[in-house]
Amino acid sequence: MSSGVEADIALDAAVVLSLGMNRVLGRTAGLAGRGAEALAALAAGRAEARAAALAEAESYDQALRQVLERNARIEALAETREKLDAEVALPEPLRPEEQPIEELTAWCAATDQALDGAERRLSERLAAQVAAEIFAVPGGAEGLRADLGAPAPEPTENETYANETYRTLERVLARLLPDATADDRTAVAEAARLLAGIGSPEEAEGVITEVRLRVGEANRRTEELRARERRRAAERDAAEQAEAERQYVLGSITSAFEEMGYEVQDGFETLTAGEEGAVVLSRGSWPDHSVRLRVDDAAQVRAAMVRTAPARSEDDRRLDVEREREWCEAFEAARERLGEAGVRSEVTWRLAPGVRELPVSDGARQTGTRSAQRERSREREK
Repeated sequence: MSSGVEADIALDAAVVLSLGMNRVLGRTAGLAGRGAEALAALAAGRAEARAAALAEAESYDQALRQVLERNARIEALAETREKLDAEVALPEPLRPEEQPIEELTAWCAATDQALDGAERRLSERLAAQVAAEIFAVPGGAEGLRADLGAPAPEPTENETYANETYRTLERVLARLLPDATADDRTAVAEAARLLAGIGSPEEAEGVITEVRLRVGEANRRTEELRARERRRAAERDAAEQAEAERQYVLGSITSAFEEMGYEVQDGFETLTAGEEGAVVLSRGSWPDHSVRLRVDDAAQVRAAMVRTAPARSEDDRRLDVEREREWCEAFEAARERLGEAGVRSEVTWRLAPGVRELPVSDGARQTGTRSAQRERSREREK
């Protein structure tokens, strides 16, 4: 990249935490209070105050993430409840609005207990539905209660063995996770259905063992599905965080250069998908020059000075060197301003002024070509 500079970007921990809290709290501008306090303490050189503010920000960020995890579990159980058509109470999701950490932590603890109980009741409801499907034939479910919470009738001497078998089946089925897939539920039901034709205790024990194995397999697959969903959620969160960080860096750079008197325009003359995060810097005193600057994933910034019109003389080339020096000084001044905003940068590559001829921007080439054509056309008309 001719007449340019590349620098690695590292965001201060206070900025990273603040951006994450902003997303949870639904904010799109500025830094969350606790992160802003840590950043202000950093700028003022108050190390002890910064450490305290940063620790508080980390604790609050963790509490917010715990709330989000519970909210996601509430949503998942609500979907399961709807599929099972079950009347099971669930706590309402919490919308974080700067509640104290203690309040958030207490809500999470109470919600965990409520959700554990709700999941257990949903599993019992699922077990009852599976059992009802299996023993829906007349006389086939005499020992199996549709309502697992109802008391069992006193069995006769002849019913003792059958009732004991069915109670064992109830306990095994109640271990099936409520969000097991329809295929897994069918597999469990097919195994349990064999109990209707048992002829000996040994056969019954074999059927119960098979049901237990299928419930275990179903639960394993359900846990795998849950883990995949958690991974997808984490990937979405990471992508949103990365975009928030990129936008913060780009916004900080824009503000820094605007404060220094530069005009900042989004994008290049021809903006492609690979050029997102690009800006063009210009000045009123630079009629023939501008700077292309791009932020790559909030991890690197690249910039290069270009000409907006081709150089036609040695004076133009001497002016190029002068403008390059101005740009280098401006970039160093901007780095200081960015540091105050929690955006640290380390220059990894730099091209000294005058080493290479400045490239001409694509738009300038097109404009220059059209100007030349018009000039030639006027000459022919004379």
